[in-house]
Amino acid sequence: MQRSVYHSQSIQAWEQRWFAQQNSSLGLMQQAAWTISQQLIEPFNKNKIQKIAIWCGQGNNAGDGYYIAAFLKQHGFHITVYAAELGQSLDLKQAVQYALLNRVDIQSIDYLLSENANHQEIPTFDCHIDALFGIGLNRMLDQKWQSIIQLFNSQIGLKIAIDIPSGLHANTGQALPCVIQADHTFTILGYKAGLFTGQGKEYVGKLHLVSLIPIDAELKPLAYLSSEKIVLPKRQAFGHKGSYGHVLVVGGHADMGGAVIMSAEAAFHAGAGKVSVVCHAKHHQAILARSPNIMVRDINALDQESIQHLLTQIDAVCFGMGLGRDQWAEQIYQQWFDLLNQNSHLEVVLDADGLWFLAKHPKKLNPHLYATPHSGEAATLLGCTAADIEQDRIVAIQNLQQKYAGQWVLKGAGSLVLEAELFICTQGNAGMGTGGMGDVLAGMIASLKAQFHEQVALHEIVSLHAQAGDLLAEHGMRGLQAHDMGKVIYTVVNQEN
Repeated sequence: MQRSVYHSQSIQAWEQRWFAQQNSSLGLMQQAAWTISQQLIEPFNKNKIQKIAIWCGQGNNAGDGYYIAAFLKQHGFHITVYAAELGQSLDLKQAVQYALLNRVDIQSIDYLLSENANHQEIPTFDCHIDALFGIGLNRMLDQKWQSIIQLFNSQIGLKIAIDIPSGLHANTGQALPCVIQADHTFTILGYKAGLFTGQGKEYVGKLHLVSLIPIDAELKPLAYLSSEKIVLPKRQAFGHKGSYGHVLVVGGHADMGGAVIMSAEAAFHAGAGKVSVVCHAKHHQAILARSPNIMVRDINALDQESIQHLLTQIDAVCFGMGLGRDQWAEQIYQQWFDLLNQNSHLEVVLDADGLWFLAKHPKKLNPHLYATPHSGEAATLLGCTAADIEQDRIVAIQNLQQKYAGQWVLKGAGSLVLEAELFICTQGNAGMGTGGMGDVLAGMIASLKAQFHEQVALHEIVSLHAQAGDLLAEHGMRGLQAHDMGKVIYTVVNQEN
């Protein structure tokens, strides 16, 4: 079953529908706080965490914090609340009164800042809990709140965020501009997209879902979390190389031969029966010396008729890796693109310089064309900047599909995959930010689509690529090389149950 991810406004509307049915908003606040505190008691006792600071803001997220403070106090923990000036919420004021009734020590955050400014010692706590801001935060924080978050992050001890790390945009995963660095996040009611994409993964730590009320018919997911356990169909005993797809890799400008090699090798490691590379002839010797199982053709020796004939023997194509952006490359692009896009039996991956030429010559893509930009390439395709893309990656990928059709992968932290539905990849690591990883992904997509077509979804292939990267990074992320992905790709495509 796919795990759903929601927009913050959908979560808030869901809450309002629940309250409209005569359910108590204060009761929901108490229930959230009780559930979280009960999940904390055992690990706190196990790890001898006794002194706890809870940092509370001005809204209902702070109410969760005050109730958590009271419930933990009832279990014998030493609790101090650092509190901002209260907002107008009646629920919040009742939460404060309940904390005072339970003799929770409440101090002013302003006092804490002044103590820090005077270089006096802040008390040492075993754990700090962030209840400063909830999912409604959508503005850049002013200098005071930035100072509070920076002070929180500078403290020693376990760090826990309630609902979402304060300073993180719930829908885009962007820092506003600084964020609580949590070891654990207890997110309430449903998953929010910003916990998984953009910069979110840097701040969330281990994520826990606190489910409290039943999902109603009006609650619609924004996206789904991509599958983590992917088992590909078993091979039949009587299969042969012709049974497992023929992948064609097209690119390889005279000055750029490595990309087609990495795509082609990834296609073989992912299980393709046959792989051919069409590139500049100067790279043929290097390709065959490294991988003699790859078949090669001279890209300059193929006319339109010979290309059409070649494509009748192919199941999937990677197009654009190392193609270049000069006049020669543009001629090659125009020679190939329409044939690939109009050929309904082909699975086509458009990457790298192929995307650059698509931006220059915009056309609608067929449903079996998979475009795989990073944020810089997406910016070129949409006529904006990479920073604009990163401000809201979900809107960006939706705009890409609206403009060009086809299926899309927006690569990066929390890669997004837009097929019929939107998926977020939760796997992968920062070590994969190195040259050639995109070429490897393109080869994997072509290979697995050539073998399985609709039996494997695009988001599942992206997850397998991420899992391979995680295996490669088991002993460290720094210094990973894309050309080392082969053995770990072999491992993930052969996993069972």
